[in-house]
Amino acid sequence: MSVQADDLIVLLHTLANADNVVGMARYGINPHGTLGISIYELRRIAKTVEPSHALAEELWSTGIHEARILASYVERPEWVSEDQLERWVLDFDSWDVCDQVVELFAGTPYAYAKVFDWSQRPEEFVKRAAFALIAELAVHDKKASDEKLAQFFPVILREACDGRNFVKKAVNWALRNLGKRNRELNRQAIETARQIQQIDDRTARWIASDALRELTSEKRQKSLKD
Repeated sequence: MSVQADDLIVLLHTLANADNVVGMARYGINPHGTLGISIYELRRIAKTVEPSHALAEELWSTGIHEARILASYVERPEWVSEDQLERWVLDFDSWDVCDQVVELFAGTPYAYAKVFDWSQRPEEFVKRAAFALIAELAVHDKKASDEKLAQFFPVILREACDGRNFVKKAVNWALRNLGKRNRELNRQAIETARQIQQIDDRTARWIASDALRELTSEKRQKSLKD
């Protein structure tokens, strides 16, 4: 149905839960501007709302944590401009907003270019967005060739020493998702992880060892497609 942004904001405030905000903060979610509403509830709300670019922009402009996640659910990749990507990514202030919105960004024609651009940016959540994009594309871009996705391995290797928590976890996530796609990318991911393992850096060693633990496991090897 067609609704106004103001109506959705009122609804979100009625669902606010201060105890949930405290719990979310323990998982590294920024409590600033956060109402404490679960992703599952936001997805339920989104199913009742007609997709709208204008509504998405209005929700985003509120600065409310959950409204921004909801904005990504009512937006569509084909409506997103490059300018919008650059505006929204600068507003990322929590890993969950970043990761949810990146699901939208991955469907735009700018996704691959933004990986190379944002992976070199200094802002923690802009840089996380680059590696969250890799993780998303590795799973959901079914048409991408191995060669296209393999372009990301040098980026992962280059940035493996960034010790900021939300960056290093996304670098690790990206490497693991590439290595889970098929046997050839698994081979390349393991090779990249072993290169990272040789770097004399604590963050790099953690990224590599954690990725290798999964990618070389018997369970993972049996699940790979040729």
